[in-house]
Amino acid sequence: MFERLLVAIDDSDSSLTALSFAMALARNSDADVYVLHVNPILVSGRGFSDPTQKEATHLVQRAVIEFRNYGIPATGLLARANMCDLPHAIVDAALLQGSDAIVMGSRQCRGLRRLLGRGIRDRVTSLSPLPILTAPPPLQIPGRRLFGLQRDPLLTNRFSTSFTR
Repeated sequence: MFERLLVAIDDSDSSLTALSFAMALARNSDADVYVLHVNPILVSGRGFSDPTQKEATHLVQRAVIEFRNYGIPATGLLARANMCDLPHAIVDAALLQGSDAIVMGSRQCRGLRRLLGRGIRDRVTSLSPLPILTAPPPLQIPGRRLFGLQRDPLLTNRFSTSFTR
């Protein structure tokens, strides 16, 4: 069905779900995977980004290692863009890599956040000629960790993309 998938990740719980979803999809269709993190440049940050370049590289490397551990060919991609250009960077990377589809996570925004404009996934959907596969939002279980999510000492105050088998 798909030969090449681009998985756009950040350091959120919804990215863990997107990685798991992409892993199952790639396994079933024998697809190659490109893991992309677009590091957002902070406004008035004089070129600084959040997360740092080291943290972003580590995030992508961990995801690529997990795909490879499951026998799925994976390559990591890292880009930088300001917040307005994030969707363009995702679509451009997918087209440049010859991807058949883009896999993204989903966050459930409620209340005012939902009414105030569109999210990155919606903007990528409007820009992309490729299908956008949206992983369901992460399951919220009070007091429990999602997919064995663990703190990573290299990513202070952030979650790492580690999966348990």
